[in-house]
Amino acid sequence: MPRTIKDKARLNSGIEMPYLGLGVYLAASGTEAQQAIQWALEAGYRHIDTAKIYGNERDVGLAIRQSELSRENIFVTTKLWNSDHGYDNTIRAFEDSLHRLGLSYVDLYLIHWPVEGLRSESWKAMITFLEEGTCRAIGVSNYTIPHLQELLSESSVIPAVNQVEFSPFLYQKDLLEFCRAHAIQVEAYSPLTRGAKFNHPTISSIVEKYGRTPAQVMIRWALQHDLVVIPKSANRRRIQENADVFDFEILPEDMALLDACHEDYRVSWDPSNAP
Repeated sequence: MPRTIKDKARLNSGIEMPYLGLGVYLAASGTEAQQAIQWALEAGYRHIDTAKIYGNERDVGLAIRQSELSRENIFVTTKLWNSDHGYDNTIRAFEDSLHRLGLSYVDLYLIHWPVEGLRSESWKAMITFLEEGTCRAIGVSNYTIPHLQELLSESSVIPAVNQVEFSPFLYQKDLLEFCRAHAIQVEAYSPLTRGAKFNHPTISSIVEKYGRTPAQVMIRWALQHDLVVIPKSANRRRIQENADVFDFEILPEDMALLDACHEDYRVSWDPSNAP
């Protein structure tokens, strides 16, 4: 269980990934995204998660290059968008992402969504990035157990990460256990339900007990389930607040209460029926 902001999860590819990251989904391109990344790096974050579809890869790369930190000290993730699937298209899409980022490599490249009929060819292309060293780890996003089973049956290269929506209100226990059994690190996006559940009675009671904010309780819950977690914010105070989660621990009985909040609640897309 991570105890400091510097703690990292060891991926099956052998590299280490910071448990806490900054998501930049819906962060406007330009100065807002750059400023958010600067504030995050100042607060101790060393993990930035972007994607082609977010439209801010250039800003992520610029903020990283302008920081005083060396490139190897910042973990960068980007993703293959749905319209770019297929072997040749994936090669071009990845090269374009590197160009927009202005980086010679990324730490993690993810299939953003399991596009039917093409994802297997996309995965083969991603393996070449791993072999060439332009990507240090490859993984998937929004993959359910059947999607993972299909991939594992077709390839000897196991995804390093499965990035999915995950919160106390979407406690995907079966998926988490499947990924653990296959050495796939689960990464939680939308861990705060975009604030929709901050006033839930269970959250409120634990907030009062621990003297923390709803966001801190929900992030800490994810960390104690050994999830990599990427809360999104462009607000300096909240970026810092989301990082101040390593000096307390939620007791087992309260973890159980939070686990019991599961109601299959989503704020993003549902891949359950994706063929």
